[in-house]
Amino acid sequence: MEGTKLTYSLVVLACFVAFIPTLNAQEHDDEAYWKERALIAYNHTLSAYKPYPHLVTAHTNEAVHRMLKASANDTRRSLRGHKYKGPCITTNPIDNCWRCNRKWADNRFRLADCGIGFGKPAIGGKGGPIYVVTDPSDDDMINPRPGTIRHAVIQTGRLWIIFAHDMTIRLQQELIMTSDKTIDGRGARVHIAYGAGITVQYINNVIIHGIRVHDIVRGSGGMIRNSVDHFGFRTESDGDGISIFGSTNVWIDHVSMSKCSDGLIDAIEGSTGITISNSHFTDHNDVMLLGASNSQVKDKFMQVTLAFNHFGKRLIQRMPRVRFGFVHVVNNDYTHWNMYAIGGSQGPTIISQGNRFIAPINDRLKEITKREYAKEPEWRSWNWRSEGDLMMNGAYFVESGDPASIDKFERDFNLVKAAKGIEVPMITKFAGVLECLPGKKC
Repeated sequence: MEGTKLTYSLVVLACFVAFIPTLNAQEHDDEAYWKERALIAYNHTLSAYKPYPHLVTAHTNEAVHRMLKASANDTRRSLRGHKYKGPCITTNPIDNCWRCNRKWADNRFRLADCGIGFGKPAIGGKGGPIYVVTDPSDDDMINPRPGTIRHAVIQTGRLWIIFAHDMTIRLQQELIMTSDKTIDGRGARVHIAYGAGITVQYINNVIIHGIRVHDIVRGSGGMIRNSVDHFGFRTESDGDGISIFGSTNVWIDHVSMSKCSDGLIDAIEGSTGITISNSHFTDHNDVMLLGASNSQVKDKFMQVTLAFNHFGKRLIQRMPRVRFGFVHVVNNDYTHWNMYAIGGSQGPTIISQGNRFIAPINDRLKEITKREYAKEPEWRSWNWRSEGDLMMNGAYFVESGDPASIDKFERDFNLVKAAKGIEVPMITKFAGVLECLPGKKC
């Protein structure tokens, strides 16, 4: 018996020793693979960067003004109160582009024409096949089953991903997407929950729309397929709801997010060309991180639009927290924070226009802004401007930088100012996931 055990142990040891070179080779191949992907992604970052970002902010503002001018006063009155149960009404230019067409399900690609801000170039899977997710399971990381969301997102080329019915998808590991994809939850109640989150790494052209992402936990890591022709070893994932890593032209719209282990949305490592719009965030501490490292200077190319979102109940901080980069925060509703709303370090430009800020009751938490890792002589040069914001319950925004910077650019280019913060309750009325049924207006 002892001899048998010894023989078995020697066989296992020999197999393990033989496996070590295979692991080392896999690690070497993975390193080379991701280095090449990172280089390609950085070239996308340089191409997506807008040298005159104020032209993008002005285009967003102009679209809102056109929408408001077209809406009648009786429409605005009908939207007062917490719940609206009347006929389909749109309150911002994104929704006005597609929402009140009862045949939206017959022309899902129309959504791709409706983006604004820095993420406007994202068209996702427009023009590609429609892939219907029928199976909510996620039990094979290397050879995912056809009909699952993991099988859908690794496919090559443009793909518009929809869902056959209501489902809760518990991801066993992070869901690693490929370029030119749309995840479109309209027509079903889709929850990504109780497992790992979505990873948008070193890719380009992605739309994520109409899904609920909540109760996300860290993935343990392991061998995971990230495309039809590659899989490799991944370390533990952070527990972000949506992680944007070195990616460009990304549009997140009408999502509802809460309770993730790390951030709800992170955009880091030179990600740019991003719009986050019409979304509803609740029940979280570190809501949104834009730039993760003080040493990652390629985040200077980061350009992000936050528009028409509702930052709601039981949020603490980082809405967003920014390093480097340029962020346009426009017509959002900040009804809750418990430390600060907008913060940053490393000299980012933050343009806050036409938002509504309702401060907490605590007198020590009235300030909207927070500068980190810099003394006042340094941060006084950072361009943080507030224009047309509605400050309520004692909220205040500490500005810095050139007080004439916005006016000068608007004057030189004959640009339109943002809609004022008093309009925000209407503009954000339908933030979060919409209840859309085929054949009916959303």
